[in-house]
Amino acid sequence: MIGRLAAVCVSGTDLESVEGRRPVRTGIDKRLVEGRVAVGELGLEGDVQVNRKYHGGDGQQVYAYAQEDADWWEAELGRELPAGRFGENLRTSGIDLTAALLGERWRVGTALLEVTAPRIPCANFARFWDVPQLVKRFTARGTPGAYLRVLETGELGAGDAIEVVFRPDHDVTIDLTFRAWTTQKYRAAQLEPALAHLPDRNRAKATARVAARTAPAG
Repeated sequence: MIGRLAAVCVSGTDLESVEGRRPVRTGIDKRLVEGRVAVGELGLEGDVQVNRKYHGGDGQQVYAYAQEDADWWEAELGRELPAGRFGENLRTSGIDLTAALLGERWRVGTALLEVTAPRIPCANFARFWDVPQLVKRFTARGTPGAYLRVLETGELGAGDAIEVVFRPDHDVTIDLTFRAWTTQKYRAAQLEPALAHLPDRNRAKATARVAARTAPAG
């Protein structure tokens, strides 16, 4: 399976302010980068995670969002949503991110990335877009994009192929994980085959939820 990298974005240091947010700046505000971009162990060169309690770290070094899903939101909201507006580092095309398996690996440029988890929308995302009920609407739509772990550093740029070089032997998708974490928590046990692929910050909580759903009665 081969997709295409439509755009690369980083937040840099000149971040947009969001009223009512603490800290005031937001790393959701990402800007288009021309040319090749280095991918390090912590993510893309020049990218900033403002609130490291919830963003960045192992398994959340890079965030991807699909152009096809952005197109749906543009039609829904009647506004342009250029690359970076979802807080994504990578705007992809030709690859179904919602159907991606946790643990599948992508070769993009010279970097090797691993799909780890869906993005869960927060109130700061809604404030950044200034759209009422955006978190509820984003959750209902169910196209959250995918967080990626850096397995091999390298460099990438717009126009690069996204080659899926490995798919694990389970059926735990971004879609299933997103639903098990949001609107269908009763499905938590289905995540068990993919727990090892989750970001560090999510693994313990997800493991506990799986254990609670699989524990024998009595």
